[in-house]
Amino acid sequence: MVARTEAGYRDELRPRTWADPSYQAYRILHFGFAVLPTIAGIDKFTQLLHDWTPYLSPAFARISPFSVQSTMYLVGIIEIVAGFLVALVPRVGAYIVAAWLALIILNLLLLGGAYDVALRDLGLLLGALALGRLAQRHRGPEAIH
Repeated sequence: MVARTEAGYRDELRPRTWADPSYQAYRILHFGFAVLPTIAGIDKFTQLLHDWTPYLSPAFARISPFSVQSTMYLVGIIEIVAGFLVALVPRVGAYIVAAWLALIILNLLLLGGAYDVALRDLGLLLGALALGRLAQRHRGPEAIH
């Protein structure tokens, strides 16, 4: 049996299960985009993985009312909040992470010399957009079987 969804797409009337590749992709992206920004945000405070301050472009450093390190603390807080938003409300959080990644890419392009990282972050941005789209299909507790 097939029905039209809110968006007008054809959708099978069956619960989403772990056997569904689309649901598997959704859960992989959901987990990754909830956990990884949170870890990166925490690391802005601990610097166990990396010293992030060299990644702040002078252009962004000039417009920030804070020191470079304090700006990185703010970035860390934003990343932690974004990770929790993805965990709790992936239909919204995924797009916030995508927008945040767009700002990071802009910062890296202005910084210069970090084009490889900017390219990687573009891939992450595309993954966040894919999560947002998949979250439209696999939403709420009723989707978990």
